Amino acid sequence: MNENEKQKRLPFFGIPKLFPYLYPYRFRIISMILLGGVSSAIDAAYPLFNRYALDHFVGERTLRGIHWFVALYLILLFGQGVINYVSSVSCGKVEMMLDRDLRNDAFSHLQTLSFAYYNANSVGYIHARVMSDSGLIGEAVSWRMMNLVWNGFYVAGVFVVMLIINLRLALIILLLVPVAVLLMTWFQRKLLYYNRKIREINSKITGNYNEGITGARTIKVLGVEEKMIGDFTKETQNMRRTSIREAHFSALFISTVAMMSALTLSLVLWQGGRLTMEGLMMIGTLSVFMSYALELLEPIQSIIETLSAFIAIEANIERVTRLLAEESDVTDTPEVIEKYGDAFRPKRENWEELEGEIEFRDVSFRYPDGDEYVLTDFNLKVPAGTNVAIVGETGAGKSTLVNLVCRFYEPTKGQVLIDGRDARARSLLWLHSNIGYVLQSPHLFSGTVRENLRYGKPDATDEEIMEALRIVSAESVLAKMEKGLDTDVGEGGGMLSTGEKQLLSFARAILADPRILVLDEATSSIDTVTEKAIQNAIAAVIKGRTSFVIAHRLSTIVDADVILVVKGGKIIGRGTHEELMRQKGYYYELYTRQYEELLWGEVS
Repeated sequence: MNENEKQKRLPFFGIPKLFPYLYPYRFRIISMILLGGVSSAIDAAYPLFNRYALDHFVGERTLRGIHWFVALYLILLFGQGVINYVSSVSCGKVEMMLDRDLRNDAFSHLQTLSFAYYNANSVGYIHARVMSDSGLIGEAVSWRMMNLVWNGFYVAGVFVVMLIINLRLALIILLLVPVAVLLMTWFQRKLLYYNRKIREINSKITGNYNEGITGARTIKVLGVEEKMIGDFTKETQNMRRTSIREAHFSALFISTVAMMSALTLSLVLWQGGRLTMEGLMMIGTLSVFMSYALELLEPIQSIIETLSAFIAIEANIERVTRLLAEESDVTDTPEVIEKYGDAFRPKRENWEELEGEIEFRDVSFRYPDGDEYVLTDFNLKVPAGTNVAIVGETGAGKSTLVNLVCRFYEPTKGQVLIDGRDARARSLLWLHSNIGYVLQSPHLFSGTVRENLRYGKPDATDEEIMEALRIVSAESVLAKMEKGLDTDVGEGGGMLSTGEKQLLSFARAILADPRILVLDEATSSIDTVTEKAIQNAIAAVIKGRTSFVIAHRLSTIVDADVILVVKGGKIIGRGTHEELMRQKGYYYELYTRQYEELLWGEVS
């Protein structure tokens, strides 16, 4: 079922899915609704005060009882002011608390999902679910709900009063209301269509704008400025045309509502005036109907707009609840959670020490979104402290084994054993706490150098941090920073070069003192001089640890205990450097090709 089909359902269809989040605030929501009903009843009663004033004080030319009249009027004004204040505060709190709860739960749930979910969903999609959709839901359940309650009670109260004080005039107005409702509903659908289209076009414009800025260097190198301007202009022209159409419909809508109000007022004056002239109705009653005729269509219009908004919000509710219901394909069993805890409530006292022996036993694997097996009945035993290198061309599938060791994915068949036990027999957090991972594309969090490095060990001292930096030869990076460890790295580490970020992420992994170390082309972003300087440091760091080194530069892994050769997503060879070179197979081709390229580079 697509989102457009969902939006055709009745309003509030998705609200039951939010009941677990609304229940804690049920008393506040109920009081908000009741106070809104009282406030709307007071608004509906104000014209009755005008009726009494005209019929009694003006008609009878007396001021008898005016003090009580004024006092009661002021009491109602003051009371309504207090009610509106309390209900508005309640609305704001419900919106903020519901928004907070949805975002907190969505973000927490995202931490439990596996890589498969992030591979299948873009950052923009996930961000919109957590931020935009949650905010719209909070607004709908609070302010829009309050708006619907107030207008609904007001319209109902007005109809009741009109029917009581003069049935004939009430029926005249009631006959016009369905026509007005049909017209406003048609206009509202058209405006909703154009508003959605405008938001869609605006998203494209924003995307083109972002690409024009972030890709400025590539645009200039390729010389495609004219194409980029053309694409951007095309979207802005489309926005202009759609916005003008929306403005025309909006203006026509406003004019139609005004015309309907004027028509209703005219009929009230015509019929009410005749009844007044005939002595069948007092001037105060006519005043009441004139007030209602002028004000009645606006709340009806607001009800239609609110119902349309609730229909539109169905898609937002569906997307957020679907995210919250998403199940990870890599989870701990209830038995494991009972013993070892989960990611948020770990029972560290039950964690065993990890030695680092890893075994692939009859492992077959295919990615959740793939059709072919990447591994088939694969067996490999890696003793603790072994240095395993994984080589192959870009896109060959070198990360598959590492993903299985780290339990980013589960084997489709077979077992991955950690220290002789199935990895699934102990918690994910236990395993991940014993793994140090340095990515090819380093990521730093917003904050200082010290704060970033302490992600590896939250209680690390400055001396331990400096030692980790020294091991990876990153003292020179720190020396260039005016504030040292207190230097702000910027969002995503944007204030540092790629090589500097890589060195800091390397130090962060070392600081955690992991039993298993994964280097995913970790030196690819470091210049040759720095790379040579830290090779000895890497050798010292991986000593005594089980390590997996995914390498593009084969010269860096010639001393590995085991080299796994990957091609086309499958492992086609294994052995030491000398063994693989003697076979003169695919590894031999890769190594000699890189060696020749290095020689030609030095000659040139």
